[in-house]
Amino acid sequence: MALNARLDHRNPLVFDTHELGRRPGALQRLTRSIEAPGDLGIQGVIGVPEGAPVELGLRLESVMEGVLVTGTARATAEGECVRCLEPLERELVAEYQEMFSYHDADDRGRVKAEPGDDAEDNEDRLFIEDGMFDLETVLRDAVVLALPMQPVCQDDCPGLCSECGARLADDPDHHHDAVDIRWAALQGLAGSLEDGEKDEMSGAEPGVDEKQEK
Repeated sequence: MALNARLDHRNPLVFDTHELGRRPGALQRLTRSIEAPGDLGIQGVIGVPEGAPVELGLRLESVMEGVLVTGTARATAEGECVRCLEPLERELVAEYQEMFSYHDADDRGRVKAEPGDDAEDNEDRLFIEDGMFDLETVLRDAVVLALPMQPVCQDDCPGLCSECGARLADDPDHHHDAVDIRWAALQGLAGSLEDGEKDEMSGAEPGVDEKQEK
């Protein structure tokens, strides 16, 4: 996050740390119910629908270098079974812990003489901005890690019939009679021969009748 980033305190995923203060060891517990932002989950597989309720619980701890945030997110995720393609729901509990650093402290918690401008040092760090931090990135990462990459409606879901696409869980006795392709070819040849013999016989009958009349 850029040094000059400005956070909006009205954003439900932005939290204020002014009440916590900067005295190391100070603690604050928060709970908040929010509406899920868009694309919260594994796109095209499973996720929390946009606008669905998400219950957040946070523990803020002041340390030398910033604020250590530990918490959980609870929500209902929706997706599709990868075996039978039926819709499914999963109760989600995602846990997270992240350090939000002060810009005027180094990675050992010591106050810098001047704020550093080294982008490489700050690339993987999250910062407190004007006494506030944005939890959205942390929440997204935690939700993705808590969701199954291949969700199933039940552990023993048999899936779909490979021949007709029927859902096997609805009809456990579902099956198709196996036909040896070599016999199928012979049956087709036999049918063609029978049809040819019938055609020959039907063509010969008028001649036989004429001889009998003479």
